Amino acid sequence: MESKSKASFNLALNLILLLLNLPLRVVLSVDEYSINDFPLDFVFGSGTTAYQWEGAVNEDGRTPSVWDTFAHDGDMHEENGDVACDGYHKYKEDVKLMVETGLEAYRFSISWSRLIPNGRGPINPKALEFYNNLINELISNGIQPHVTLNNFDFPQALEDEYGGWISPQMISDFTNYADVCFREFGDRVLYWITVNEPNMIALGGYDQAIVPPQHCSPPFCVNKSIRGNSTTEPYLVVHHILLAHSSAVRLYRTKYKV
Repeated sequence: MESKSKASFNLALNLILLLLNLPLRVVLSVDEYSINDFPLDFVFGSGTTAYQWEGAVNEDGRTPSVWDTFAHDGDMHEENGDVACDGYHKYKEDVKLMVETGLEAYRFSISWSRLIPNGRGPINPKALEFYNNLINELISNGIQPHVTLNNFDFPQALEDEYGGWISPQMISDFTNYADVCFREFGDRVLYWITVNEPNMIALGGYDQAIVPPQHCSPPFCVNKSIRGNSTTEPYLVVHHILLAHSSAVRLYRTKYKV
């Protein structure tokens, strides 16, 4: 009886493995894909983030973000985004490459600490000029701009003042920042992402300290940081991010959406 059950199990396992391999074999048997193999409304694009692409971290009024602090604290193996891809100076070259590649969309994030250097208050005119130029360059070349409002890199000033996402004050400041972006760029930008990877912001930034702003408490710390509370802060962060997302979406739908 035991031998029969074992044989049945092995047969079932072999069938499962065979079925799992079928899609792979189908994919490997296709010589090439073309745009005609995708739905008509499928959009081909690429994406970057401000810290990974822009560079120019000390130019034209930009202030440090939490990513700058994290990178220069020594946890990035002496790597940083001070220059990165130098998109701040080479965006026209990059757009040209997008056209040559056949891209239809480009997703980028706005550097909050470039646009509003103190996190709240005065807007940086040089940042407005840069993002307007980038958006216009994309559109004039037939590429849809998709904009992420926050990708881990909020202003260090807000981290220093109240701990960033652990404070409910962040909801108001994020909403005001979103309002500036919608007002200044929303006449041309139709696709918005509020917060990129909120789960990783909470887990990596406030539980394990593997990304900025490096909050954690033992025994959860992966890196050297031992400030914060891994038991409570990740939950506060997710809560505040969800409320900030909801607030920004409500603002957009009631004030800006056509």
